[in-house]
Amino acid sequence: MNRKKGPLYIQIKEILKDRILHGEYAINMYIPSEPLLEEEFNVSKITVRNAIKELVQEGLIEKKSGKGTKVITNVSNAKLTKGKHFTELLVEEGHHIIKRVLSIKRIQLPTESSLYPLFGSNCIQIERIYLLDGEPYIHFSHYILLDISDEELNDVQINSLYRFMEKNNMKLETFRDEFAVAIAPNHICESLKLEKDTAVLKRIRLSHDEEGDIKEYSEGYYNTVKHNYIVSYNERNSSV
Repeated sequence: MNRKKGPLYIQIKEILKDRILHGEYAINMYIPSEPLLEEEFNVSKITVRNAIKELVQEGLIEKKSGKGTKVITNVSNAKLTKGKHFTELLVEEGHHIIKRVLSIKRIQLPTESSLYPLFGSNCIQIERIYLLDGEPYIHFSHYILLDISDEELNDVQINSLYRFMEKNNMKLETFRDEFAVAIAPNHICESLKLEKDTAVLKRIRLSHDEEGDIKEYSEGYYNTVKHNYIVSYNERNSSV
């Protein structure tokens, strides 16, 4: 926990919310008691209660007198699209998703880099991995422009990347995804525990703000042997 990142109860709320949305706290499961959360986050009782109050107001949990606080839904009201997120679909199937940040650093971009036209001479690189039921499943490399000092960068903690971007005044409006079958680079094979030169699903995403400027470029490598990639459409938004 870091007071520089805003109110502690909001930080705790986001951590607990992330655990709910990714199945660590499943529907009908009781989250840890307030004393346990106080101990885990090293905060006061009122801080934990305020975090839980926020989650109750968002409709994710409910408090039952004498029983505890139970998860009642794992679907966020705030969505990037009207369809369900891929990870939400996996959680609905009963899978457990854990996200881990592998590294956050500033990188220099040579002029010949494909990212140079997007970001200029440097940007922030964020490497993340998703575990599906405890096994490596997706490796993400995100590239964003962020006005932050190297000292502040060392203190960055990310639970949800897009909520992190929004808190840093990076409002995303549209997303363009491209998919291809690709040979996983060596470091991806190591990360996902794959044999060298394994073919995987690769997703490239360009995220734009409301003015059409690119705010994020990312590459995701999916080990679809473990689970197929799913896209869910509602009838109103589907097209062929």
